[in-house]
Amino acid sequence: MTEASGQGRTGALLVFTTLPDQDSATSIASALVERRLAACVNILPAGTSVYEWQGEIHLDPEHVLIIKCSETRFARLQDTLLDLHPYELPEIVAVPISHGLPDYINWIKESTS
Repeated sequence: MTEASGQGRTGALLVFTTLPDQDSATSIASALVERRLAACVNILPAGTSVYEWQGEIHLDPEHVLIIKCSETRFARLQDTLLDLHPYELPEIVAVPISHGLPDYINWIKESTS
């Protein structure tokens, strides 16, 4: 396992966002990888999101993106998602990767440098 700063941090993140359809999910995932903001993006098949928005309950199909990026590229990744995302208020949630296969973590960092 690899650790940065002795606190179980690798410098890599998993970032989650949701998209309304396969086309927008594929387009955004490709843009993130092409711009070297993400090493890899997994597009999960549509599920149903249940949420309250502007006083109404919604049940909508959404695709989940799991984005692997380095902490140093997160701000640009977030800005790019905000520019490309079709939602008024997109989900952009980042979770630090505390441990992982060192070679994989290094690949994330190298792919987003």
